[in-house]
Amino acid sequence: MKKIAIIPGDGVGKEVMRAALLILDDLDINFDFTPAMAGHECFEKTGTTIPEETIKIARKSDAALFGAVTTVPGQKSAIITLRKELDLFANLRPVKSYPGTKSIFSDLDFVIVRENTEGLYSGQEEYTPHGAQAQRVITKKASRRICRFAFDYALRNGRKKVTAVHKANVLKKTDGVFKQVFYEVAQEYPDISTEDYYVDATAMYLVTKPQIFDVVVTSNLFGDILSDEGAGLVGGLGMVPSANIGDSNGLFEPVHGSAPDIAGQGISNPSAMLLSTSMMLKYLDEDEYAEKLENALIDVLKEGKYVTPDLGGTSKTMEMAEAVRMKIKDQN
Repeated sequence: MKKIAIIPGDGVGKEVMRAALLILDDLDINFDFTPAMAGHECFEKTGTTIPEETIKIARKSDAALFGAVTTVPGQKSAIITLRKELDLFANLRPVKSYPGTKSIFSDLDFVIVRENTEGLYSGQEEYTPHGAQAQRVITKKASRRICRFAFDYALRNGRKKVTAVHKANVLKKTDGVFKQVFYEVAQEYPDISTEDYYVDATAMYLVTKPQIFDVVVTSNLFGDILSDEGAGLVGGLGMVPSANIGDSNGLFEPVHGSAPDIAGQGISNPSAMLLSTSMMLKYLDEDEYAEKLENALIDVLKEGKYVTPDLGGTSKTMEMAEAVRMKIKDQN
């Protein structure tokens, strides 16, 4: 039996989670779902955005499925806390073109691997008499771990090239370490091609010739920005899944927010959540079901009959999820 922590969160996070559970409940896999709280609504009920019990449930689970949360200034980030507590050092963001979407390019299929624990997001920030300052932390240990993850991912998934993204011409010491470690790790993978680009050049290439990328590995802030740029190439955040992976745990989430402007209307696009669920199934070594889920979603998108308003249709979230569920049954 596989134990799954279910963390719906706020707003449309709860709606797309219902879509994911509709699919998971119908698969011939013995899942044990444990619900847990996080987000702004959780804060209003408990005084914290991420209770210790939620962290315990996620830690004891084989995987966690996360919806979306409303971020309020001054409140602790639930997702960042989970990443830190579970040491989910790798953020995996596929950028893939799907039919029936507003994808700028129709032939994209690359992955951004983002270091999740340090960089400018390490939380070492303070006010000064002149304003404020933040410390950018880049260690050899974290750089080596994320680079090795990127190369291992490339090997497991038949990818041919890994690109390091940095700004070592300006950030000579911190990104100098990252670049050096990248090429040290690359020597362990002679069958994988390697290259590196400055982050500003990468941002331009994502717009002008994104087909050159296969697996991209980079630091926390750069990965955050480039991932959202990549999402813009393939129809927006509603089409992009993500995984947060460590040595012992995995957490899977759509990258869109809680969308309070449409929450409660039942019209949120479940695609990113369903693709995140597919990534979770693959992480759990349920490759057959992961592929069936993605293929079923592709069929529904291609037909365009049961899709949500942002995709040009008139269907509700659960109507689209039901269409995907039926497509999976058709594959059996």
